Amino acid sequence: MTDSVAGPPGPISDATVARRPGKRARLAAAASRVLHERGVERTTLADIARAADVPVGNVYYYFKTKDELVQAAIDAHAARLGEMIAALDRLRTPQERLKALIGGWVGQRDLAVRYGCPFGTLCSELDKRADGLDRTAAEVMRILIDWAERQFRSMGRADAGELAVQLMATYQGMSLLTNTFRDPEIMTVQGRRLADWIDSLG
Repeated sequence: MTDSVAGPPGPISDATVARRPGKRARLAAAASRVLHERGVERTTLADIARAADVPVGNVYYYFKTKDELVQAAIDAHAARLGEMIAALDRLRTPQERLKALIGGWVGQRDLAVRYGCPFGTLCSELDKRADGLDRTAAEVMRILIDWAERQFRSMGRADAGELAVQLMATYQGMSLLTNTFRDPEIMTVQGRRLADWIDSLG
């Protein structure tokens, strides 16, 4: 997740890494950020160790392979997603919750310009591998879709599942275009249209 109340699964800032106790937690947090910025294939254990301010030799005590660090990054995304959902659920209505989620996405537009969706890009990369991590990542993505489905169902929508997928597909599409064209205004405009769409659903 992001540091905001309503952002999608995202990277963890250097400040957050510095606050986290323990080398394992710092490595997982750094992996989340570095994998987003550099991609799975281009990222080395040394890159993650450097970002976490952990001696590279110590990495192997906690994670034997880069795949284990990728798994730790997925777990970090899942934990932040859980925190974000808990914060969103404190809002009064499903419309407010959904629009706060969208607002969080728009708030990350500058990050999307540089690297794309923090979790969507990871899912896309892992899909090209045959190690099972793609299915693990998909389970985390499913958590947010299921949450959105519950919001639409609370709005009385019989097509809640389809609407949840549409919401997520629209976000992934606008994130991709924002990154492709290096244009944050795409995220701003499409986010506004999504919020209007939520209002139109009743």
